[in-house]
Amino acid sequence: MQTLDLKSPYLEKRNKLVIVCSKGSLDMAYPPLMLATTGAAMGMEVDLYFTFWGMNMIRKKSVESMKISPVGNPAMPMPNILGMIPGMTRLATRMMKKKMDGMKMPSIKEMIKTAHEAGVKFHACSPSMTMMNLTKDDLIPEVDDIIGATTYLDLASDNAITLFV
Repeated sequence: MQTLDLKSPYLEKRNKLVIVCSKGSLDMAYPPLMLATTGAAMGMEVDLYFTFWGMNMIRKKSVESMKISPVGNPAMPMPNILGMIPGMTRLATRMMKKKMDGMKMPSIKEMIKTAHEAGVKFHACSPSMTMMNLTKDDLIPEVDDIIGATTYLDLASDNAITLFV
């Protein structure tokens, strides 16, 4: 029979949260920002690492224009095939934004500002930037730095709770 090691680092309370933001749609931008602001409010050190389509969350050009895609989204309350009809992406996005406005939910831009003011660090993925032909000038001012996988792994390996969204 195996005994439980009460000195295990896995049982310690972790005060660091590292989230990989890999999706660039409106519905996938809210969860990491909500977790980041909550973690920061709880006194955690929080890092957000934006990679691949998650770069849309920190691009000046797209942060205000993210959409929700009804195609391939099994959680949408309509048959998936309807998402292919022209205008459905715009309709789904408008419906979600209206619902969030009714809940007094802050916009993505407001959540980014709140998170950064709370000390959340924003890291852009350098290989994703190269792949998408982006420069630092293309990014919102809240982005703290541009890092690669080695630096991300260093952040994530420091007894952190690590999430992939």
